[in-house]
Amino acid sequence: MGSLGTNPTSFSAIPDDKAAFEPLNPEDVRAYLHKAVDFISDYYTNVESMPVLPNVKPGYLQDELTASPPTYSAPFDVTMKELRTSVVPGMTHWASPNFFAFFPSTNSAAAIAGDLIASAMNTVGFTWQASPAATEMEVLALDWLAQLLRLPTTFMNRTSTGRGTGGGVILGTTSEAMLVTLVAARDAALRRSGSVGVSDIPRLAVYAADQTHSTFFKACRLAGFDPANIRSISTGPETNYGLDPAKLLEVMQADADAGLVPTYVCATVGTTSSNAVDPVGAVADVAAMFNAWVHVDAAYAGSACICPEFRHHLDGVERVDSISMSPHKWLLTCLDCTCLYVRDAHRLSDSLETNPEYLKNDATDSGEVTDLKDMQVGVGRRFRGLKLWMVMRTYGTTKLQEHIRSDVAMAKMFEDSVRADDRFEVVVPRNFALVCFRIKARGDMTEEDADEVNRLLMENLNKTGKAYLAHTVVGDRFVLRFAVGSSLQEERHVRSAWDLIKKTTSPPGRYQRS
Repeated sequence: MGSLGTNPTSFSAIPDDKAAFEPLNPEDVRAYLHKAVDFISDYYTNVESMPVLPNVKPGYLQDELTASPPTYSAPFDVTMKELRTSVVPGMTHWASPNFFAFFPSTNSAAAIAGDLIASAMNTVGFTWQASPAATEMEVLALDWLAQLLRLPTTFMNRTSTGRGTGGGVILGTTSEAMLVTLVAARDAALRRSGSVGVSDIPRLAVYAADQTHSTFFKACRLAGFDPANIRSISTGPETNYGLDPAKLLEVMQADADAGLVPTYVCATVGTTSSNAVDPVGAVADVAAMFNAWVHVDAAYAGSACICPEFRHHLDGVERVDSISMSPHKWLLTCLDCTCLYVRDAHRLSDSLETNPEYLKNDATDSGEVTDLKDMQVGVGRRFRGLKLWMVMRTYGTTKLQEHIRSDVAMAKMFEDSVRADDRFEVVVPRNFALVCFRIKARGDMTEEDADEVNRLLMENLNKTGKAYLAHTVVGDRFVLRFAVGSSLQEERHVRSAWDLIKKTTSPPGRYQRS
């Protein structure tokens, strides 16, 4: 078989549009999925040799494929051919072992199989009764993961003594986790303040470090918080860009003295820019003084906390109200899969519950089941729990920990290489598998010159197609981010990337001002 399942002799006859339409004809399902699986297998075999970033222009796909939908059917092979020739060349290959940008989007054979089966079953598990196994599987997978993370039993759906007061739900992204917990915290604060309806929303204030993901500030606006009351607390190198509890207390106290209601604090374990870690326990202690909700965003680094040597980053989690982490980032479970845990599930469902007549049933009325629709924005939901369970069931704790440790070791190897080259500097301490580095300003080069030099380095690296890096700004400086973790990455890819960086870095004199 050729690249990505190409087989020019495999085209079937043009379908007969007069025949009965059977979109789930068993033989078609078998044939189409076999071809799709061959494509996937070949893709993973060949992705290393593909340019990580595509060389296409906006609108290219509409120029290559028909701008209007087809009237008549075509053989599935035609569809697959267009996928190979038009879609794949326009992809940024997140699966490539030469992808070091953003955070990894990990995957595995078990996760792909789970997602495929869930898609085929196509269940819509809004209530327990709508699909008991889908709800039970999600609850089980979440409780398994909670045990791997050594979360308190107060966050689990089921405990040794029966149904717990806490619980979890699998959402699409961290943005959703932040939004639903913001809504729950908002409603709780309004009840505490004796507000009539939502009249007191303008008095509610929320807090996060300036390194917190931008989606937090977006979610705050969606939840109705006044942008003037969204506090972004400055961080600096003295705390490795983590949130300073003393600053948090100062800001929250000033708001309370001014008649505002401190409502919600977001602490992050592994920020996007620099992998900074906010001190969870200390943040929770400050928030408790104001009865404010504390949410922990551990989207990326939460996966590392299944390893005992990283678990201390979650110390104090027993005193927070909610925590979310995304196995689709670093725990080999394909998009989308964000696990949200809350200490009191009723505080979430009280704000999000819907109970139309057509969804009423005896199981829900019994109070013995979880209806996951009441822990999310929408009603319909995918069978996400299956792929997460299949990953844990297939690989086990030991191999998942091995996967995390291998990535961290490769990141340390890269960090050591950067530190050994006096042209470069590591900008912030490496906590997990992200290295933030840059070319140092030397000689007559100013920091502004160095920013431009680093920008050019990144652009030239990415143009090669042999590696893809992204950037951030830390302490007003342009910084390159090297994120290890793509599921196919090995030491040789990290070493090759470093060799490419050294080769692409121009002599300092070239950038000096004339």
